[in-house]
Amino acid sequence: VQLQASGGGLVQAGGSLSLSCAATVPASGPTFSDHVMAWFRQAPGREREFVAGISWSGKSGIYEDSVKGRFTISRDNAKNTVYLQMNSLKSEDTAVYFCAATSGVVSSATMRNSRSFPSWGQGTQVTVSS
Repeated sequence: VQLQASGGGLVQAGGSLSLSCAATVPASGPTFSDHVMAWFRQAPGREREFVAGISWSGKSGIYEDSVKGRFTISRDNAKNTVYLQMNSLKSEDTAVYFCAATSGVVSSATMRNSRSFPSWGQGTQVTVSS
């Protein structure tokens, strides 16, 4: 599956941004709705970290502790797209945000590991000014 992330930009602290990740899936093989989707981020000089993940159906989402209550992950399987709504942004949210996909079986624990995801988008920069 190929992933294209968009929606990043510059925003003041306390503001909001909405990221999108559009997936292109091969005609044969797993469909978009067969994929668990996630967002990760990477700040300069830091390792890539898990932000949020969502199940195939979209009914179950998990979040990194620092974004709980501020970020919401969702998906529209009809549009092959996953979203990340980010509210109450803080300077520490500044990073390149990546979407990721896997058609494999992941648990709530392994979903937090970037190695669980074989497919990645190109990343979109989010900069929060204080």
